Amino acid sequence: MAATPLGEANIPDTKAKMDLQDKKSSWYDQKLKSLGSSGRELLENYGNIPAAEVEDHVYKIRDEAWDVFPYPCIGEFRFLDLALSLSPDYPAVLQRLKSGKENFLDLGCCFGQELRKLVHDGAVQENLYGCDLRAGFFEIGYRLFLDRDTLKSKFIEADIFDANSALSGLDGTIDIIYAGSFLHLFDYDGQIEVCKRMVKLLREKNDSMILGRQVGNTVAGEFVQETNEGGIMFRHSGESFKKMWDEVGEETGTKWRVDYDFALLEGLSKEGDDVEPTLGMLRFSVFRE
Repeated sequence: MAATPLGEANIPDTKAKMDLQDKKSSWYDQKLKSLGSSGRELLENYGNIPAAEVEDHVYKIRDEAWDVFPYPCIGEFRFLDLALSLSPDYPAVLQRLKSGKENFLDLGCCFGQELRKLVHDGAVQENLYGCDLRAGFFEIGYRLFLDRDTLKSKFIEADIFDANSALSGLDGTIDIIYAGSFLHLFDYDGQIEVCKRMVKLLREKNDSMILGRQVGNTVAGEFVQETNEGGIMFRHSGESFKKMWDEVGEETGTKWRVDYDFALLEGLSKEGDDVEPTLGMLRFSVFRE
């Protein structure tokens, strides 16, 4: 079984740099190059932060979060990408969550930014759950969105591999799981175990679903991942991801349909980055049949 993840970068000496919380690291951006329209809109219209104060607020909260734990997604301001809403299945997910009859879990939720986007778009917030290894991020989320007294969604501190964690209280009650930039933190066996854990969390019914995105590769295989204790990550191609879910189905006595798209990261990287030509982003939706 894979060890608990420590970050999301494949950079030499990453662990040592993260321990030192070094703001000179390559994944700590000194300047916010651009704040996407969806992130800004959420801060202004959900968080009620004046437009002229948004960027200063983001800088301040980013640095507070960096002191909790210096993940690359924090240093690079990627926590405001709001990737869930870019999924082709987002409209259907949102309609299901507006009904008040279905529950949603964000695994590795960080500040809970995706939950806030759902709430802002009309989902029933009492049915939304976020889970992360570090509860300090939940507090950061309240400060980022200024909603401590209004948000009714629930946050759970848990290790996905701990069968006795508080997450077990949700077993069999979740209809939709979001796993954004999460599975790729683990080796192949670790991903199998995480997927089996997600199956246990979901209701036993057709159209229970898991959606998300992760770093992939046109040629699936293991790669060095210096920010988890196991030291290895498995990057999927679309086909290898589908085969993994066949294996998960066999081990759990379930059946799954996998939809995916894959985009090479060349041209999507930051200026000056050297991106492997086979590296890409795998976006997926997995449906129980």
